[in-house]
Amino acid sequence: PPQPIIMASPSDPVHATVPPMMSPPNNPSASSEFRLTSRLRPEDAIDYITVADPVIHADGINKYTSYRVDCRPPPYDAAAAAAASATAAHAPPQIDTFLQNNSHSYSSVLRRYSDFLWLYERLHKERAGAIVPPLPEKQAVARFSPEFVEERRKHLELFLKRVVLNEELNDVECLMVFLRGEDGEFQRAKALADKMDGSAHSVDLSGSGLGNVTMGGAGAFNLTPKNTNSLKKWFSEAKTSMSGALVQSPDDDLFDEIERYIEALHVQMKRVSNQSTALVKKGREIANALFEFGLAFHQLGQSEGEALGSKLELVGATADKVSAMAAKFSELERLHLEEPFKDYLKIIHAVKLALGRRHDKRVSYTALLTEIETRQVNLNRMRMTPGSEAKAYSMEMSLNRYQQAADLAREEYAEVSQRVLREVDRFKREKAEEMRMVVLEFILLEIEVNRTMERVWGELVTKLEGGKGSSVSGTIAGASSNANVSGNNIRANNPMPTTAPPSMPMQPTYANVPPPPSDSLMESSIQYRDNNLTGMGL
Repeated sequence: PPQPIIMASPSDPVHATVPPMMSPPNNPSASSEFRLTSRLRPEDAIDYITVADPVIHADGINKYTSYRVDCRPPPYDAAAAAAASATAAHAPPQIDTFLQNNSHSYSSVLRRYSDFLWLYERLHKERAGAIVPPLPEKQAVARFSPEFVEERRKHLELFLKRVVLNEELNDVECLMVFLRGEDGEFQRAKALADKMDGSAHSVDLSGSGLGNVTMGGAGAFNLTPKNTNSLKKWFSEAKTSMSGALVQSPDDDLFDEIERYIEALHVQMKRVSNQSTALVKKGREIANALFEFGLAFHQLGQSEGEALGSKLELVGATADKVSAMAAKFSELERLHLEEPFKDYLKIIHAVKLALGRRHDKRVSYTALLTEIETRQVNLNRMRMTPGSEAKAYSMEMSLNRYQQAADLAREEYAEVSQRVLREVDRFKREKAEEMRMVVLEFILLEIEVNRTMERVWGELVTKLEGGKGSSVSGTIAGASSNANVSGNNIRANNPMPTTAPPSMPMQPTYANVPPPPSDSLMESSIQYRDNNLTGMGL
């Protein structure tokens, strides 16, 4: 792909990456068509991961589409990476840690959309607090049409590239299995992950010699639910009962500020996205209106014929040409303005999900602390009861397991909190640059299309004038440049009267209509009677 132009401002030593235009607007020999070079995004550097060759499988009633996922990282060149980092003055490129750790690890596997969805969910669980890139949405109607399949393929490839670029995600075990595991190995990994999810609330204490046990015991509730519905019910009850008494941390104020910022950003960005969609829609309507306008002039020219008809047809043809340009411009607006803002909204939603994962860890840790406190009270009461030594011992062992689980939950909560802070900082840094480039790209596109359309209409003026010395465009330009001077001279020589005399409207003149006769008798065809006649003084 073409490299972006690096423009240096004499007053600003910082370089700005500006997406170039393919047809220079100041070049008179340039074509009337305009094209905008797609700028390079960070994901474009990950060219060694591709999602290609979608194939539709009809297995009875189970119809699905498979994609070939290729991962062919080249040899890692540390010197070239260091040189690129040193020469990038404005926005240093991201270090491809995946490429550093996986050089020459070639693989090619078949995956379907449900496999991508499994990877998306596993990334949320194995790296809670990380901003997981969004997946393309599901679609129930026309999901096997060539257009939809190709669009989904592009978004699935973008998802994988963003995952690989994220240092919080590119070393997760589920990603390696997804990229390299054969069908049998991948299915076994999925089944094992589902089994682990079924016992998600069992505590792995193998390092302490207790093995993978459930925190039960005499008089204790089991944290392992019998089914998923009971798990959801338990978490909803825990969140409701402890909403006002969650465990406190020094960073709570900072996270509250982040949540308010993300919520306000979501509201404002949704408004911008809606207006961008409306702008693209209005551009399509203008293109259609220009087409109808050109068609009407073309038909008018055919009805007139001769010289006037040919000139009217020229107007119609130019309007039709501008209509095609407006339609193309509207599509470019959709690609370079509407789609980036929609994607930005999805990323904001991913940030909110990361903050939600941190809140879930906070609730879990608080629930364990609350349960430990309750069990400690029950244990003290049981120790004071004669003949309950066995039950007291069982409750003490269960309390120890809860304490170990609380220690693990505290570590996870702290780890997720730090990960969220790192991810939010990265989000703000990268998306600020992304927003700057989107707006700059849109401005350059507006400049290019307006100059191109101005050039097309100017060519029409020259054709309509038939090569005469004076031109309408020159007259307009001269009028705009001399308006102030002539206006000042007129005001100096002829002071503005207090009451302006009424101006007579200009009458149109026609070459094929003879002027009216200059007979004074024909100046007025209406005769008035004298009011002094007898009997008329009513």
